[in-house]
Amino acid sequence: MEKRTIVETGPGIAAGLRDLPRHLNLKTAGAGLVAAIFGCSGPALIVIGGARNGGLTDGQTVAWLFAIYFLGGLISIFLALRYKQPITGAYSIPGAALVAGSLAAFSFNEAIGAFIMAGAIVFLLGVSGLIGRVMRWLPMPIVMAMIAGALIRFATGAVSAVGSAPIIAGAAIVAFFVSMRVTKTVPPVLSAFVVGLLAAFAMGSVGGGSADIAFVMPEFTAPAFTLDAFLAISVPLALLVIGAENAQATGVLMAEGYRPPINMMTIVSGIGGVAAGLLGGHNANIAGPMTAICSSEQAGENTEGRYAATVVNGILFGTFGLVAGAAVPVVMSLPGALIGTVAGLAMIGVLLAAFQNAFGKSLGNQTGAFVALAVAMSKLSLLGISAPFWALVAGVAVSFIVDRKALLDSERKSLATS
Repeated sequence: MEKRTIVETGPGIAAGLRDLPRHLNLKTAGAGLVAAIFGCSGPALIVIGGARNGGLTDGQTVAWLFAIYFLGGLISIFLALRYKQPITGAYSIPGAALVAGSLAAFSFNEAIGAFIMAGAIVFLLGVSGLIGRVMRWLPMPIVMAMIAGALIRFATGAVSAVGSAPIIAGAAIVAFFVSMRVTKTVPPVLSAFVVGLLAAFAMGSVGGGSADIAFVMPEFTAPAFTLDAFLAISVPLALLVIGAENAQATGVLMAEGYRPPINMMTIVSGIGGVAAGLLGGHNANIAGPMTAICSSEQAGENTEGRYAATVVNGILFGTFGLVAGAAVPVVMSLPGALIGTVAGLAMIGVLLAAFQNAFGKSLGNQTGAFVALAVAMSKLSLLGISAPFWALVAGVAVSFIVDRKALLDSERKSLATS
């Protein structure tokens, strides 16, 4: 039996840097750009809106944005180069919504202390190796069904955008499939973005962003540690990072044929959570949807080179964090229909792989996989934890009841490879 270390080894940063130039091309750069635009647009509004509702100053808001975007970019660059996998860093979007709501009951000082404690929880779970063992034990069909259910909203969002902005969304969709048919050089998702953006300009739909933060220096806030904030913010936020973002990213990478370093992803997410808290942000961790974009076939046919998309994304993300106060209004001027359409189109390959790996005829745990799909597609939220986590719990529970043999077979296979 091969001895497994807690912190997974990889090719190393030197190897990642050495091979990076030959993997940088239009497809990897295009996927990295699309992922960055996705992460720097709508999700930023959640943070800005939460900061405004919580009475934060512009300096505190910019510090929050700097923490999560700059550190998220560093996570992308570090993990992509070390493991030569498209492991993309950002922050938890549901976590931002959770924090936005909690600011009505807690001071920002208490919230900062809770952010740091949440990062510490994630770090301890990572160094224990527990998360890695759990993720390797989970039956693949259930994990893949969770991924399909969690990401299907991006595909349906692209369809919904046709109703709200038919010319912009329609132009992007047509460009995507025509580009897929006529050329292998230009990534279809980049064609969709360019054509959609031209249509948006023609329609006069670019401009008028809702964010109006001027460029100001970040204002850092001293943490205050309280038990109430720990229970109300730290524990749910830590579970969101592990059970939603990291679990999604892990499943996506597995679906694309990678062997993700689960323990290191958890450890880095914990360190990112503590560091982001010290800088004034709610967490910096592995991003599920952005990892899906950078690891998809839109980043090129060569899976070994897709990590270059994450490096491009990391550079753009980190730069956005450095100039957040001035950059947010520019990105917010892009129409939401365009961003939603392009993000949905970028998910097609990931969703196809997830469905195939969840419901193939030769696979077991089919009932549990269907339950995981249904729960992940829902808007379920219990104990402050969103649907993807409960999808895994429900899928395993149902498999244990109705298909215990297939579940035990998955466990034996996991032990055999540990």
